[in-house]
Amino acid sequence: MRAIRGLWRWRRNPLCRATDLAEAWVALVALLLILLAAPVVGLLVGDTADDALQRSVRSQHEARHLVTATVVRKLDRSPLDSDPETSSGRDLRNRVLADWTAPDGTPHQGPVLASLKDPRQGDTFRIWTDRHGRMVARPLDSATASTHAVLAGFGAALAAGGLIEGGRRLIVWRMVRRRYARWDQAWDKAGPDWGRTGAGS
Repeated sequence: MRAIRGLWRWRRNPLCRATDLAEAWVALVALLLILLAAPVVGLLVGDTADDALQRSVRSQHEARHLVTATVVRKLDRSPLDSDPETSSGRDLRNRVLADWTAPDGTPHQGPVLASLKDPRQGDTFRIWTDRHGRMVARPLDSATASTHAVLAGFGAALAAGGLIEGGRRLIVWRMVRRRYARWDQAWDKAGPDWGRTGAGS
């Protein structure tokens, strides 16, 4: 808004310098770019990120399988979790020795974290594995991928707006420096006697 007011104020003003008008135009162009180009950049980045993340979601869902594991026995708390304060986020998960069958039919046994309050031998729970039965992290879901894409697009739009504003400030800074250099040259031409009586001014 300041850019539009600045242009309107300087349009027929006899005190208007060329640099004042140029600064107002630079501000107006920067404002238009922030309002138009930054959202387009955000949309393109968000769309690209969403495509890539949705491909990753499909790939993970094809490669990871939910299988049923059976508790063999409960294991002691990990020595890394000896401090009860650190395990507050994992209160509902217990370490157990479990058996499971991989999607390719091979049997597996190993220590896993079970989401059972009080696991007993024979209890069942679900875990994610790859095709060969190796434990893997839960696959990314589509809604989370979309959220990440929206955040990426929003961040890209903010970054584009910041770059445009930074460019505007750099241009105005250079214009002001050039203006000061011209003033210095004008003062040098006027000479040290400018304004003194009998100096011819």
